[in-house]
Amino acid sequence: MDYKKIIESDLNEILKDKAEDLTCQAARYSLLSGGKRLRPMMMYMTYDMFSGDQDPVFDDVRYYAATLEMIHTYSLIHDDLPCMDNDDLRRGNPTCHKKFGEGIATLAGDLLLNTAMERLMAIALDKPCYLFASYRMAKLAGINGMIGGQSIDITSENKQIPPDDLYELQEKKTGALIECAVLTPYYLLNKTDRSSFEDDENISLLRQFAAHVGLAFQIKDDILDVTSDPKTLGKSCGKDERDNKSTFVTLLGMDNANARLGSEIDKAHGILDILKGKGYNTTDYSDLVDYLKIRGN
Repeated sequence: MDYKKIIESDLNEILKDKAEDLTCQAARYSLLSGGKRLRPMMMYMTYDMFSGDQDPVFDDVRYYAATLEMIHTYSLIHDDLPCMDNDDLRRGNPTCHKKFGEGIATLAGDLLLNTAMERLMAIALDKPCYLFASYRMAKLAGINGMIGGQSIDITSENKQIPPDDLYELQEKKTGALIECAVLTPYYLLNKTDRSSFEDDENISLLRQFAAHVGLAFQIKDDILDVTSDPKTLGKSCGKDERDNKSTFVTLLGMDNANARLGSEIDKAHGILDILKGKGYNTTDYSDLVDYLKIRGN
C-alpha cells in the first residue's frame, strides 16, 4: 500500500473548507510542502507490525497520523521564526514567515496545533477507548515533550550545556513526537488505557526503540548541519554554529558523534530483533533504521 500517497491525500483535506482565509492558506502552504513524512510513516509501520491493512482500526491510524503531522508542521513554522531559529528555507521552499509574514506565520502554527487538539478531542469523544492515545499525543507535544525540549534549546543558546541536558533536550524536542508515532497505533489496536501502560512488555520495547531512533535522528541532524548543504537537505546548514548551540558534534566531536550514532542504530536493531523473535514483522522499521545512518549523504 502506498502510505505516502495516503498521507498526502489526508493532509490535503486539512482546513480545505477554509482555504480563502490567509492564515489557513499559510498553514496549508507549510503542511503540504512535502518532506519525508517520517512520523506518519512510522505510525503505519507500527500498525503493520502489529496488525494488517484489513483491521478496522486502519482508518483511525490514518486520522492520528495526519494529526501528528499537523503538530510537527506547526513546530517547524514556529522554529523557523526570527525570534527562534530565524530560518529562510524549509523543505526546499521559503519558510512560512518569509512567504506570509511573521504575524500570519505565527497564527498558522497556532492554527495547526489548535486544530490538531480539536481532532484529538473529537475522536476521543466519538470513541472513548482512544482517550489515552489522544492524551499521550497532547502531552508529548507539550512541556513534558516537544515544547519542553524547545524551551531548553532556546535557553541554551550561547552556552555549552552538560551532556545530560543535551540528551534531555533532544529526548523531548525530537524524541517525543517520534514516541507518538511509534506507540499511538499500538494504543489504538489494543484500546490501551492508563492502567495497562506500564505493564505491557511491547509498550516498553516500543518506547525504548523510539528513544534510540529519536536520538539517532538528532545526532545525524547535528552531523548534517556541519557536513551537508542546503540543496541536499532542503533547509539551511551551519545554523548550530551560527547560533552557538551545543550539539552532539560540538560536545562529542565528529568522530564520537558518528560512533554514538552507530551505537543508537545498533540498539534500535536490537529492540527490533526482540520484537521479531516474538513473531512481529519488523522489516520496514529495520530498513528505516538503516536509512537513518545514510540519510543526507
